[in-house]
Amino acid sequence: MKVTTHTTTDTLTLVLDGELDASSAVVLDAELNKPEILNYRKVLVDCQRLSYISSAGLGVFISHLQRLQDSDVKLVFFNMQEKVFNVFEILGLDSLMNIVPTEQEAQAA
Repeated sequence: MKVTTHTTTDTLTLVLDGELDASSAVVLDAELNKPEILNYRKVLVDCQRLSYISSAGLGVFISHLQRLQDSDVKLVFFNMQEKVFNVFEILGLDSLMNIVPTEQEAQAA
């Protein structure tokens, strides 16, 4: 999996491309662990090219969620493919995580 980042003054966008599994979760975890991430108001996760997510991939987001919330950083997912969304939904994470259909909605969240 490839993680590309784009930044504006108050927003960090992570573009995920490929499969987020145990081996690639390390790359995402390193991105979310960077101290400067707490300088943003929002972390947006573009899931348009995310074709698969494993429990290890979900665990990365869950493990960082509280730290981001404690620092008033919103984590918002957008452009999620249906099969990836179904994994979030089955596990009840759709009510824990902020998931919206479009980038415009993510920016407005």
